[in-house]
Amino acid sequence: MAGIDPRTQQSEFPLGVSRPPLDVADLPQPEEVFKVSKLGPLQVIQFVIGPSLIALGISIGSGEWLLGPQAVGSFGFIGIGWVITVSAVLQTLYNIEIARYVLATGEVPIVGFGRVPPGWKLWVPLSLIVFYFAFIFGGWAAGAGQGLFALFAGRVHRPDELEYVRLLGIGLLLVVFLITALARKVSRALELANWVIVGTLLLVLIVVTIAIVPGNVWWDGVAGLVTPAAPPEGITATQLGALAGFTALASGLNWYAMSHYRDKGYGMGHRVGFISGMRGERKEIKPVGVTFLDTPENTALWKRWYRLLRLDMWGVFFAGAMIGMLLPTILMSHLVATSGVAPTAANVPTYTAEQLGQQYGPGLFYLMLLVGVLILFSTQLGIFEALVRNFTDAVHATSPKLRARIEGDPRRFYYPFMLLLLVVIAFAIHLALPVELVQISANMSNLGALMFPFALMYLNSRLPKAARPRAWHYVILVLNVLFFGFFFVNFVYEFLTGTALVRF
Repeated sequence: MAGIDPRTQQSEFPLGVSRPPLDVADLPQPEEVFKVSKLGPLQVIQFVIGPSLIALGISIGSGEWLLGPQAVGSFGFIGIGWVITVSAVLQTLYNIEIARYVLATGEVPIVGFGRVPPGWKLWVPLSLIVFYFAFIFGGWAAGAGQGLFALFAGRVHRPDELEYVRLLGIGLLLVVFLITALARKVSRALELANWVIVGTLLLVLIVVTIAIVPGNVWWDGVAGLVTPAAPPEGITATQLGALAGFTALASGLNWYAMSHYRDKGYGMGHRVGFISGMRGERKEIKPVGVTFLDTPENTALWKRWYRLLRLDMWGVFFAGAMIGMLLPTILMSHLVATSGVAPTAANVPTYTAEQLGQQYGPGLFYLMLLVGVLILFSTQLGIFEALVRNFTDAVHATSPKLRARIEGDPRRFYYPFMLLLLVVIAFAIHLALPVELVQISANMSNLGALMFPFALMYLNSRLPKAARPRAWHYVILVLNVLFFGFFFVNFVYEFLTGTALVRF
């Protein structure tokens, strides 16, 4: 194979069980991948940043726009804000550990988990089941439809109009299909969409919040994020668990959004391939990953790739998630104080727009409805595509018969499956109110924290030496298990008994 270090001639790298050994090649130069002569700050912004934007676009919806503002609006900042901060820090570190495997092997997590004992026949279906159970209910789709209805009608929907809300959410799923179908490269289309959506909504939120919210509320919000305190009286661990689960992204299930590092070409992802859009060239994805040998050249290149990963995660994902949580929560807190009306599960997607409209006129009503629709659509865009992407990657890697049937072109499965999944979600969103569905999804995300960090420990400890984690990285993964696992146990108890195991 081209690129193999001639001093060793090693062409295979065994890793784990039940999956073929990884192929071996040298790490690519970042300049080679991103087609630039030199990577300066401008080139990093133009070409390197991207996967974290897709993850941020997902995260800044259900948690930052729905669950965080509802919790703060009902209970205040103190005792809640620190949960947001701890969750965001732990999840960012967890994301880096997930992406470590992708960069080192080019394999996406759903495929890599198949290397963990006892093998792919357990881990691949189990991972998909947990992931799908968390997101198949479509609360993220119904929430976007709720905001879009209000934008069209100029008012919040009535109870007898809930079906129109759901139909609009289904219509937005079709928009996601069109965005991916018209793309040359699916991940790149999602990046560009999120550059526009996330950039626009953060700019509008900053301007509106600065203009309306007094300084003392800003201080309360920032202080609440860093002040350790007991949770407020009356809140349950299940409510806090939903907030923790969907702050930043999806706690233990964050791996579902990390496959974009492969498609972006980070590290060995450049050697494996990506999912093309219908307008793109036919592109095969290797069913087995590729890793590198421990040579001085590869070690130096690994350090460069790892620095780019951390920049993408801390500089964009973490910073964006914290700003995206702070602005809506302090804005809602101010509106609750001035209106005397608390948000509910039924009205939280449109609460901010409705209250701003009543206090400051219809212009802000429509502006904030548009912001809400953009926020929730960015979540819808990322989650719907991820549901399709992870299933496609899983069956493509594990089924030689499917690869033969689609002639090695993942698009032949990806797009028909997306249409099938759209029909399933169209049924699922009729099961409950949007925010109730989101709370279920968030707590199911915490279930993932009880299993996937351990799988990562197994995989990452067997990577080439240069890519292996340090001891403190394993401690971080254990902290993820303890923090998010605590909330999942409480969720299960309350779900089964109808009473909270822990109430503060």
